[in-house]
Amino acid sequence: MTRDVLGALGSQLPTAGERRIAVRATPDAVRHLRAGDPWLFDGSITSTSTGRSAGNVDGDSAATGDLAVVFDGNRRFVAIGLWDPGSPIRVKALHHGEPRPIDETFWRERISTALERRSTLAADPDTNAYRCVHGENDRLPSLVVDRYDRSLVVKLYSAIWFPHLAAVIPTLCDALDPERVVLRLSRAVGKGETFGLADGTTIVGPPSDGPVRFRERGLTLEADIVRGNKTGHFLDQRDNRALVRSMASGARVLDVFASTGGFSVAAAAGGATSVDLVDVSGPALRTAERNLAHNRFIAAVRACRVHTATGDAFVEMERLRRREQRFDLVVVDPPSFAQRQTDVPNALRSYARLTKSAVGLVEAGGALVQSSCSSRVTDDDFFTTVHEAAASAGVELSEIRRTGHPVDHPIGFEHGAYLKTLYARVEPARRRGPR
Repeated sequence: MTRDVLGALGSQLPTAGERRIAVRATPDAVRHLRAGDPWLFDGSITSTSTGRSAGNVDGDSAATGDLAVVFDGNRRFVAIGLWDPGSPIRVKALHHGEPRPIDETFWRERISTALERRSTLAADPDTNAYRCVHGENDRLPSLVVDRYDRSLVVKLYSAIWFPHLAAVIPTLCDALDPERVVLRLSRAVGKGETFGLADGTTIVGPPSDGPVRFRERGLTLEADIVRGNKTGHFLDQRDNRALVRSMASGARVLDVFASTGGFSVAAAAGGATSVDLVDVSGPALRTAERNLAHNRFIAAVRACRVHTATGDAFVEMERLRRREQRFDLVVVDPPSFAQRQTDVPNALRSYARLTKSAVGLVEAGGALVQSSCSSRVTDDDFFTTVHEAAASAGVELSEIRRTGHPVDHPIGFEHGAYLKTLYARVEPARRRGPR
C-alpha cells in the first residue's frame, strides 16, 4: 500500500472520474497508436461518448485527466490514456495493447519500470541526481520527475496529472524515499495557483531553505529546485559534461550559454587553464560561480582562471573576436530555438550563426562542441547545418564523435528525441588544386 504522504493537501486535489470516455479514432491514428505513439490529436477523433451521453464530450461530461479509452472502427481496444480538453493532443496514452485497469498496481509497475532503466545511475555513489521519469518516453506523458539527492522535483506539462497526484506521489515516495517533493508547473498548466498549488510548492516534506546540493560524477553542484529553469539543472547534459572534462586538460575553454556552469565546472575539474562563461542571465552566472566554488577542494579547479560575461551570446562572441581571443575548446549549448515546426528555418539559421561565430574563436586544431535541444530540428539537418556553416567560415570540421541521449532520458517513441551534440576538431580549410 502506498503511504499517505500528501496529508491535508490531498483533499484539495480533484479526483479522477469513475467513468471512462469512449473515443473512436481514424484508421491512421489507430495505426500510430498501435505502433506505440502516445498522442491522439483532436483532429483524429471521430466520436466520443461517456457512460451518460454520446456525441462530443464537453466540460460538463468529462474533466481534464479523466481516463479515455480509444477504440478502432470495430470497437476493439487500442489504448487508454488521459483526457486533455485544453490541448490539441486530446488523449495522452498511458497503455497500449490489451485492456487493463489504471490503478495503484499500474502506477507502481510503471514507475518501477522507469526506475529500473536508471539502475546504473542509482548505484553510482558519485552521482545522485538524474531523471527518474521522462514523460512520454517512459509512458507517463507530460510528467517529468527529477531527483536531486534526497529531493524530488515533479514537473507537470499538463493539468491531466492533478487528479492522479494522490496516487502517483505516494508511489514515488515509496520507491525513492525522498526528504521532500517539489511541484513545478509548466506555462501550459497556468500561472498562479491551481487547486491551491503554485509552481515551486513543496508538497511533501520540509521546504528547502535554498538551493539543494547534489553530486555529478564526483563534482558538487547546486540547483534551485523551486525557482530555477526547468527543474533546476540540465541533467540531460551529464554525459557530455563528462566528455568535455576528459578533453579539457591544459585547455583554454569558452562556455557559451553557460547557464549554471555545468560544462565550466567539468572543464575546470579536467584541468582547463581557464574558463570563460557567457550567458544572458546574471543570476545563472552567479550560480555558476558558486558551483565552481563548491569544487575548490579539487586542485585543478583552484588553479583554473575564471571569467564571466553577462550578455547576448552573439554580441559577446563578436566582442571576443574583435579582441582576437582564441580558445582551445569552445562549448555552445543554446536553448531550444524551435518551439513550433514553423520555427525550424529560423532555428537552423541561428545554429549556423553560432557555428560561424564559434569556429572563429577556436585555435587551429582546437575543438568545437555544439549542441541542439530542439526536437523539431532533425539530427541530419543540425549536423549538416553546422558543417556547412563552418565551411562558409573558411574552416573544416573533423568529427570526433556525435552524441545523443543519456540513459535517464530514453527515447521511447518516434518524436521522443531532441538532444544531439557534435564534437569536432577545427582546422583551416584545405585549398583544392586545379583539376
